[in-house]
Amino acid sequence: MPIAAVAALGVGGLGGSEGSAHATTSRSAPPDRLAPIHGPYRPRIDPANFVAVIDNTWFPLKPGTGFHYRGVAEDGTTPQRDDMVVTHRHKRIMGVRSTVVRDTVSSHGHAIERTFDWYAQDKAGNVWYMGELARELHHGRFVKADDSWQGGVNGAQPGIIMPAHPRRDDQYRQEYYPGFALDQARVLGGGGAVKVPAGSFKHTLLTVETAPKLDPGVAERKWYVAGVGDVWEHTVRGNHEQIKLVRITH
Repeated sequence: MPIAAVAALGVGGLGGSEGSAHATTSRSAPPDRLAPIHGPYRPRIDPANFVAVIDNTWFPLKPGTGFHYRGVAEDGTTPQRDDMVVTHRHKRIMGVRSTVVRDTVSSHGHAIERTFDWYAQDKAGNVWYMGELARELHHGRFVKADDSWQGGVNGAQPGIIMPAHPRRDDQYRQEYYPGFALDQARVLGGGGAVKVPAGSFKHTLLTVETAPKLDPGVAERKWYVAGVGDVWEHTVRGNHEQIKLVRITH
C-alpha cells in the first residue's frame, strides 16, 4: 500500500480489532507472560504455533519492502542513514521458519554496520525476534559484533518485538543473551500525531525500549503506525541518536 494512502487511515484504540488476520482469529496470552522481563527466562517456542507471513498491524514485514530512515548518530550531529529491507530469504531457528531482514547503517555515504535480523510471527499475531547477526566496521573491515545472537544457541532465547494487541503498560522481553543482549520494551500507549519525511500520521503507538542490566542509562522511544510499522526512533536518555522514516519502497 502506498505510504500516502496509509497516512490517511485512522487507527483505533490500542488493543482493538485492527490487528492482523491471525491476531483476530486466535487468542494469545499477554506478552508479559509469553516473554516476561523478570525471573528465569525460557519462552515456549513451538514451530507448529507459527505462520508463514508477518502481517502484524504495527510491524508488518512483506518481502521486497524497504524502509529507509535518516537521522543522526549518538552524538546528535553525525548524519546517519538506515536502510532496512525485508528479503525473500528465510532461516530456520529453533525449528521456526524466520524471515530475514537486511539492515544497513551508513554514515557519510559509507556503510558502518550490516545486520541480518530474524523475525517470525505466531498464530496469535505476536512477532518474535529470533536473533541477529551484526557486523560492525573496525579498521576498514567488518567484524561480527559481540551482541549477535541466535535463539537456542549459547543460552540465547527469542523475545517479542511487537505484541499482537499492544496495550498500555504491557512489558515484554525482546531479546535474551545474558551479558550481551537484554533489551525489553514497555507500551506507553498512543503516541499522538507524528510528522516525518515519509508523511503525517494522526495516530501512533508509542513504546520505550531499555536494557536496565546492560545500559541502565539509555532509553529509546519508538513510534509505530498501523499498516506501516516503525516511523520514528528517538533516544530520550543516554545519547542523542534518532532516525525518521523517509520513504518506503517495494
